[in-house]
Amino acid sequence: MANKTGRDDALILALARGLSVRSAAKVSGYSERQAHRKIDDPAFSRQVSEVRGAVVGRAVGILSAAGIEAARTLRKLLTSETDQVRLAAARSILELGNKLREATDLTERIEALERQQVQQQPGRSCNRKPVSLSN
Repeated sequence: MANKTGRDDALILALARGLSVRSAAKVSGYSERQAHRKIDDPAFSRQVSEVRGAVVGRAVGILSAAGIEAARTLRKLLTSETDQVRLAAARSILELGNKLREATDLTERIEALERQQVQQQPGRSCNRKPVSLSN
């Protein structure tokens, strides 16, 4: 990709945020045809993917912080004077706790299988990035 411009940055960000090609082209000052040509460039598409990954990572961080706050709220509701509120909070905690445990177990099992596969096939590596559940 030759000279990267501010319009390129705007197009990359718009596409990474999920806008249609038509909308992304419009907000970045490109025609739809020009935007499609940019997207056809592997280096440009790679940049869109990298920025999309960063955008998703940021969203996950925000949701993680909200999850902590939500868990604290559920915990406080366990001490409510209303039986229905306490019961609903207890059910939610148990259900969500089980789902989280299952997801964590599944992630650990997949990672173990991937490590085993890499060890059994020297010279080949797994291109999957490890997922961290601690944030």
